[in-house]
Amino acid sequence: MISKRSVALVALMSATMAVSGCSTVSKLNPFGGKDKNKSTASQGQRISIIAFDQKVEAAESLKGADFFLPDPVAQADWRLPGGNPEQSIEHVDAGKAFEIAWKRGFGKKGGRKFHVTAPPVSSGDRIYVMDGEADVVAMDAKTGSTIWRKDLRPAAGPTKKGGFLGLMPKKNDRLGFGGGVALGPNNKLYVASGFRFVAQIDATTGEIGWTQQTSTPIHGAPTVADGRVFVVSTDNELLTYNAENGTPGWTYQALSEPARILAASTPAVSGDTVVSGFASGELVALRAANGNDLWSEALSRASRTNALSEIRDIPGRPVIYKGDVFAVSHSGVFAATDLRTGQARWSLPVTAITTPWAAGDVVYVVDKAGQVICVARETGSVYWIQDLNDSAKLSKKQKKKRAKHPRLWSTPILANGRLITASSDGEAVALNAKTGAREKTLKIGAPVLLNPIAVGNMIYLVTDEADLVAIR
Repeated sequence: MISKRSVALVALMSATMAVSGCSTVSKLNPFGGKDKNKSTASQGQRISIIAFDQKVEAAESLKGADFFLPDPVAQADWRLPGGNPEQSIEHVDAGKAFEIAWKRGFGKKGGRKFHVTAPPVSSGDRIYVMDGEADVVAMDAKTGSTIWRKDLRPAAGPTKKGGFLGLMPKKNDRLGFGGGVALGPNNKLYVASGFRFVAQIDATTGEIGWTQQTSTPIHGAPTVADGRVFVVSTDNELLTYNAENGTPGWTYQALSEPARILAASTPAVSGDTVVSGFASGELVALRAANGNDLWSEALSRASRTNALSEIRDIPGRPVIYKGDVFAVSHSGVFAATDLRTGQARWSLPVTAITTPWAAGDVVYVVDKAGQVICVARETGSVYWIQDLNDSAKLSKKQKKKRAKHPRLWSTPILANGRLITASSDGEAVALNAKTGAREKTLKIGAPVLLNPIAVGNMIYLVTDEADLVAIR
């Protein structure tokens, strides 16, 4: 059954019209920010494969055509939400049986006030998760047993669970929830939170190393690369910190945007380039060392038909793969961009709140309507489309219910030749990665809104009810 709170969270079709520091009239204008004299790459001519007033359809020339996928490889760890700093893992060797091995609760369920927004990460033998109230938990990857738990929710004084001193969010602060976690190469776990802080804790013991207060909430996970921590706040600001001691570094302020999705993006890093998406629809590449602008583009359709489509957010992570950046916006643009030059490659009119998955010759994306789309990575032509929300066989009552509570699907993972995604009504499906045909369905038992990860031979999911689910 579809959870109302999950639809409110990642259906996300609720726009946050007031955040700390964003309530002034000037900030309601997304183009009213101060001029930063940004230097951008010369405007290339993006190849629009399909006109914006048309539907995405499979190319006749590609129907039934084969394409290359790399062989599956077992992952020893999964340190960032996307697996690595580029947010790009090609093909994993895990979850062959596609059966639930175990399921363990780890914290407070998502509800009206708090939402679970942190995808799991793993060092290999441990899985690290966080609930909506900033409880961070280390769990055994084989059994799901709890190794340690740390309450990081700020309070006016020491908490019974060992929380740190900080500024307690106001009672009417609707953004004080969630966040994300990431593992650094130094056995440190980095936490960003809607309770306005970034912290480093020891991954072995859970002991706090450092904390830094932020002026606005953070709902996305950090990225840790080359001694730096990168994170995006709800005020469209990219913040950086020294990973060792927490010293704040350079910042980048994107255009302010009053309406946004409650999910949040995580930056991607390749070499000395960091790429980040923002609620303004901006996709920006910066020099990782100092924040200098390299290029930027707007993933926003010129013609939007309703108030909902005015939300320009890029809630999914940008993916860096073989020299290109793949990103998709809620405003209806799925784009490929050259990482080095910012030159436009191609775009498709796809509306999504998920992260693309690139592998071999193709890139997959799951759109807001529940369509899984397989796209030729080089050209943007479409191999196949699988509609996971096909309502042809539903009764009138079921159709009415589905219309009221749309079924959303997570960012996929490519595992053993199958593309796996999970839904807001607690179902996971495995599709043939070459054809899109359904091969297996699995009942999870709770809404899943976050991307799966794979470690060893297991796939792990976090549900909206704060359960960690292991799939063998």
